[in-house]
Amino acid sequence: MLREPLETGHITISRAARQVDFPARFQLIAAMNPCPCGYLGDASGRCHCSSEQVGRYRTKISGPLLDRIDMHLEVPRVSHDLLRRGSPDGEESSATIRTRVVAARNLAIARSGKANSALSAKEVKQWCEVSDSSHRLLDQAMERFGLSNRAYHRILKLARTIADLANSPNIEIQHLSEAIGYRKLDRSS
Repeated sequence: MLREPLETGHITISRAARQVDFPARFQLIAAMNPCPCGYLGDASGRCHCSSEQVGRYRTKISGPLLDRIDMHLEVPRVSHDLLRRGSPDGEESSATIRTRVVAARNLAIARSGKANSALSAKEVKQWCEVSDSSHRLLDQAMERFGLSNRAYHRILKLARTIADLANSPNIEIQHLSEAIGYRKLDRSS
């Protein structure tokens, strides 16, 4: 049910002889455990889930929905010591990060009139150009991980955003590599 609003930004509800369109532009943020017990990959070694159990668990999210989620991140468990001490010195504050995000968003809007996430496939070609070596990397990732055309465009839009956050006028290979790295669940399925 989330696929249509994620893709189009609106949802159509049909009942009897009526049909109504509603705006549905939103940012989806979701979380799930890596496996049924929740400890897959944990240093404690407490996970005893089989690969079949992990596979069945992950198929609870449909491939088409997963394909529409731009970033798949693994968040490791935080140690009790870090919880007690707080964040390490030298980390960026939320206010500093917010300033960079606002500047990157303003850069995108000044460039194309919209946020990078809202670019159409035609606009991606115009605003998300990459070098030949970057194209080779993306082609290899597409082939190796069996990514869809939708994932291709989402990776390029995300790479453009990463470049904007770095205040880079061009999408460099490191920006593209980072964007590909955020497709973790595509690689593990």
